[in-house]
Amino acid sequence: MAKPNGDLTLRTLAMPADANAAGDIFGGWVMAQMDLSCGIRAAERARGRVVTAAVKEMAFELPVKIGDTLCIYTDVVKVGRTSITLKVEAWAQRYLSDRMDKVTDALFVMVALDETGHPKPVPAEA
Repeated sequence: MAKPNGDLTLRTLAMPADANAAGDIFGGWVMAQMDLSCGIRAAERARGRVVTAAVKEMAFELPVKIGDTLCIYTDVVKVGRTSITLKVEAWAQRYLSDRMDKVTDALFVMVALDETGHPKPVPAEA
């Protein structure tokens, strides 16, 4: 059985307001949770403000259903001069179950910004 890669960065409950009429959670909502997770992780690494610069290929393997807990795992895979690339995986912990299914994954590229909104160097790791 496959296991998530990376650090658990965010857990949130999929609610009816996030779903279509069939009870499947909107892909855009899942992607937004992934973006939030990458923002958290990249801001910690950059020790400051970051923005999303790019999302590499993303395909959904399985739907998230109402009541599932969406678990987002992140891993910093590359640090450039001003950018941080993260591998992010979204997993659904099925409602009232221990079963975890991988929903999707992607590479997110985040850019560190200074107080004026311009790219700034990512500091060396502490």
